[in-house]
Amino acid sequence: MVFIDLTAFRCPVPLVQVKLALKKLPADETLEVALLDNGSRRDVPAFLEKQGYGVECTQDDNTCLKLLISHVSHTL
Repeated sequence: MVFIDLTAFRCPVPLVQVKLALKKLPADETLEVALLDNGSRRDVPAFLEKQGYGVECTQDDNTCLKLLISHVSHTL
């Protein structure tokens, strides 16, 4: 698992960093991100779901929102 702490940044920086990290992420690996900014807490999960990534919320409180992101295999 790859972890990125983006709590020090405001939107759109976390969204851009997540996009860049996902491009480098091997298909069998997961990415965990920590977000704090309200815009990022809204925009990053929306982007991930729209792009078809598996998203699991592992923490959601005043300190941060943590998301566990994985590639979703599409089989017919």
